[in-house]
Amino acid sequence: MEGLVSFQGVPPVSRIPKFSFSRSTSSSSLDLRRGGNSSSFGSFSLSSMSSSSSSFSIRAQEMDSKDGSATAAPVSESEPEPDPLKITEWEVGMFRDEVAKSQGIRIRRRPPTGPPLHYVGPFEFRLQNEGNTPRNILEEIIWNKDVEVAQLKGRKPLGSLKKALDNVPPPRDFVGALKAANLRTGLPGLIAEVKKASPSRGVIKENFDPVEIAQAYEKGGAACLSVLADQKYFQGSYENIEAIRNAGVKCPLLCKEFIIEAWQIYYARSKGADAILLIAAVLPDLDIKYMVKICKMLGLATLVEVHDEREMDRVLGIEGIELIGINNRNLETFEVDTSNTKRLLEGKRGELIRERDIIVVGESGLFTPEDIAYVQEAGVKAVLVGESIVKQDDPGKGIAQLFGKDISI
Repeated sequence: MEGLVSFQGVPPVSRIPKFSFSRSTSSSSLDLRRGGNSSSFGSFSLSSMSSSSSSFSIRAQEMDSKDGSATAAPVSESEPEPDPLKITEWEVGMFRDEVAKSQGIRIRRRPPTGPPLHYVGPFEFRLQNEGNTPRNILEEIIWNKDVEVAQLKGRKPLGSLKKALDNVPPPRDFVGALKAANLRTGLPGLIAEVKKASPSRGVIKENFDPVEIAQAYEKGGAACLSVLADQKYFQGSYENIEAIRNAGVKCPLLCKEFIIEAWQIYYARSKGADAILLIAAVLPDLDIKYMVKICKMLGLATLVEVHDEREMDRVLGIEGIELIGINNRNLETFEVDTSNTKRLLEGKRGELIRERDIIVVGESGLFTPEDIAYVQEAGVKAVLVGESIVKQDDPGKGIAQLFGKDISI
């Protein structure tokens, strides 16, 4: 995309030392230190310093206190949950970063040292360093998303979104639609993507009408639709989801967005989304678990996207996962390798997926019937495809070309 640069890694200016600290309260203290894996924070252990052995979980997504601070609440199976323990926002942020590192997440949520803006007298200049420069396109997107979501939350508080859900039609069965399409055609169920542009390809569809494209996809045999919601990098919007739903399209809709907070899930649901994308490269395990629970509560399906073996193992360790997307595109370099799907479904991982009846969705680099056959042989039962069909003059015919036959009803 014009104006979008590719960032190279910058040698770190300094390293944050491993640390241990505790914060005392009137009844207990919160000890953050390297320990076992008794909690869902990977190699970290959170425990009370009192005689109680109750573990803690950080509720990093919903910060409902008036001062905006996060809360940590003791969790016990045998005792009622006491009043939440207040923790300052910087403690939560620092702990989140350490947890992410322990789980192999390389994407930083926000610039560690703030924006690269400096002043000398009347002059303004930017000094780039490792602490304020995105190391790749995904990190740049996440940093911008963090600012964008904060602004949207100010205009649309969570309380107003929850009230808006009363007027939204019930969610449609995203998983059921994929299974039905797979049984009907003998081919992977198609999640067709309503997509105007991408950072790697620029504008894909000049004459972009989201409703018209969605209707053509449905007519061409798509089981579900994926609708881009990111505006800055993909020229999408939540309003496109709403417009497609209001136009009478019956296919279940996936909100294709860079989700970093639970607020976005409520917002997507208020616009008519039936499923949510979560990216393991961005979200720690605790966030994924929390957001999956939010989605289940709202009746939404959750497509959790992975890119490598470590992310796959993390997601397979989370209960309640029904859909796993394997993205053949490296979101840091944007290079595509379809053999990634086969590699991640070999051996014990593939056996575990079959035992749990998890639907695997192949993503990126799928342009021909041979590509579809390759990932189907590897074990996928659904595919998410955008570029190869949306750029066609008739997206419905593009679907037939992709599968090598007409799959319309």
